[in-house]
Amino acid sequence: MKLITFLGALLLSLQAQAFDLQQLSDQLAKPSVIHGSFIQEKHLRALPQPLVSKGTFVLAKDHGLLWLLKTPLQQDYRISAQGIARRDANGWQLLPNKSAGAEQNRLFLAVLQGDSSGLQRDFELQLQGEARQWKLTLIPRSLLLKQVFTQINIDGGELVQKIELLETQGDSTVLRMQDSSAGQPLSDAEQHDFAQ
Repeated sequence: MKLITFLGALLLSLQAQAFDLQQLSDQLAKPSVIHGSFIQEKHLRALPQPLVSKGTFVLAKDHGLLWLLKTPLQQDYRISAQGIARRDANGWQLLPNKSAGAEQNRLFLAVLQGDSSGLQRDFELQLQGEARQWKLTLIPRSLLLKQVFTQINIDGGELVQKIELLETQGDSTVLRMQDSSAGQPLSDAEQHDFAQ
């Protein structure tokens, strides 16, 4: 009888401690602003070495994402509910929503903001780990996404640390989010960039 009681208590405690998608969503949605740097590696089958780009990012809960590419060229992007904008000499210019990267960027924003309900529409989600160290695998549901991705792997802890996009034709993209912190509010310049 004691063994059954012990096993019952153990099972209940394991169920209570299980890390689920809702907890992950809540965890990623907590910070109102995240600043960090990134390294992006684009692995193309035709090239022996990956194409590497570096920069910084600002993710603001109610505004979107500033993606500030520093090398190999300097280019600033803003991803928000309105779409993707690129900064040029005349300021922020909204890009056509039909661009090939628009869907990928919408998914990227959903991942960083912890929008699991949005992701569940398009992907089967498989979560492993715990709050301090987890891995989320996204398997495409729609025919359109299946033509682009075989799967997407996301690793993280308190925040997203790495995103790996595996494409159907054998290419892949790895994004490493480095030095991410959630303690600093938006600067005046960042507020201005989001308001444009």
